[in-house]
Amino acid sequence: MTDKTYLNEIRSIRERFADVVHYTPLERSTTLSRMTGNEVYLKLENFQRTGSFKIRGAYNKISSLSENERSKGVITASAGNHGQAVALAAKLFGIRSVVVVPEDAPIVKIEAIKNYNNKGRVVEHGLKYDDAYEKALEIQKDERLTFIQAFNDKDIIKGQATIGVELLEQLPDIEYVFCPIGGGGLISGISSYCKTMKNDIKIIGVQSENAPSMYRAYKNNNIRTSEIKDTICDGIAVKKPGDITYEFIKKYVDDIVLVSDEEVANAILLLLERAKLYVEGAGAAGLAALLNKKVNIANKKVAVVISGGNLTPNLLNRIITKGLIKAGRFLKFKTKVPDVPGALLEVLRFIAEEKGNIISITHEREKLELEYKKAVVVIEIETRNFDHIEQILNKMREKFEIEISQF
Repeated sequence: MTDKTYLNEIRSIRERFADVVHYTPLERSTTLSRMTGNEVYLKLENFQRTGSFKIRGAYNKISSLSENERSKGVITASAGNHGQAVALAAKLFGIRSVVVVPEDAPIVKIEAIKNYNNKGRVVEHGLKYDDAYEKALEIQKDERLTFIQAFNDKDIIKGQATIGVELLEQLPDIEYVFCPIGGGGLISGISSYCKTMKNDIKIIGVQSENAPSMYRAYKNNNIRTSEIKDTICDGIAVKKPGDITYEFIKKYVDDIVLVSDEEVANAILLLLERAKLYVEGAGAAGLAALLNKKVNIANKKVAVVISGGNLTPNLLNRIITKGLIKAGRFLKFKTKVPDVPGALLEVLRFIAEEKGNIISITHEREKLELEYKKAVVVIEIETRNFDHIEQILNKMREKFEIEISQF
């Protein structure tokens, strides 16, 4: 296939599913531009149908199947986002779907898969994506379903490549693209289109340091199964890269870097506070790499692919709380007070005088080790910074014994 033929095919795919797949925004961020010393744009695939880019590849793949293949129904393995996309695409084509997910897949993603297709079912199996994949192959053989790969498939890659079409239409003079990598389907599509169109563009892949399978394959020039640890980037936690995506990445991607969960969590919190965006771990990986200078660039036009927004509320709550603690904006402590009317009021007055904003109060009287005429008060306070925390604690210690809660 010639370069021109490939580019035209990707553009025609984009046109063909225009009524199904959203043309997502590319938004410039003044805050992120200032923080990184670059001109930063966010490609918001968290605004895509099903909350991630995955519908592009899934819909393109199912549309490319024969009538006979579609009539059998489809099956896939997924950490969550691809499963949602396959379920929705199958529904749009009026066929049944089976999605096998790892047992640690976020509940919000599992429930979404169930809701997208009432002709489908969800099977939970194994601890990670690769375990779910093996189970899906078993079911596919037993039930004679048509298998939809999550990433290691050229039709999937071509669907994801439509993001590249949009990027270069929205920002023709783009210089860098930061993109998360799990199995590699997303970056294979984006890089192949963008590099074919504009050879001087730089494509940077980003993986979690807890799941660095493609990073290791890229650096060592061979594909191996990697042990992976728990990560908040569950959408890109893949033990073994695909052979097809590996070849795309070796050809088109300029570098792959790693980010920590802590760096990703900080990026999620920053996007929530400053950009008002709700983004999952995998979706924030590219920004985490840019913020933490994993690639030494300045004064460049940079697009960061925000690949998804399917973050569980429980995880978001933990990220927010930890982020506030690290920034000196949250304090939790306990103290003993006399168990008499007005004692708690005195504690609250001290806090109010120092402009602390009380989030919650717990009053405990039943602890066995507690004196009979004492009560324990546990208080959570919103603060401005670490200096403000010290100011409040110094004032409180004039009258009360304070024990700071550790997290």
